[in-house]
Amino acid sequence: MGTFHLSIRRPFVADHFHDLPGFVEERHGHNWEAEVTCGLAGGESALAGALDAWVGRMDYSLLNRQETLAGRNPTAESLAQDLFLFLEADGRDVVRVKIREKANYWASCSREAR
Repeated sequence: MGTFHLSIRRPFVADHFHDLPGFVEERHGHNWEAEVTCGLAGGESALAGALDAWVGRMDYSLLNRQETLAGRNPTAESLAQDLFLFLEADGRDVVRVKIREKANYWASCSREAR
């Protein structure tokens, strides 16, 4: 039998701009979507609460001002990593995090097997 995981999604709206060498874009916004997949330990409500806390911090913000993204262009890739680390620090058994920036563009983050 396979392993079971729980996945939850949340939408959020946020602006960002890119200003590092090799990747510069003016300020613009997206209707983002965060999806997390975790082990079943802790249950749905605990996972939803942790995801809602992260989304609440990002929602309707300028991502470039987020402390956890300091020094990086706030791309879908950096957001996926930020959410992954946030959930791990909260004790979640994170399998994968996906951040969707546009309908056809998303990035995922997972921990490689050790």
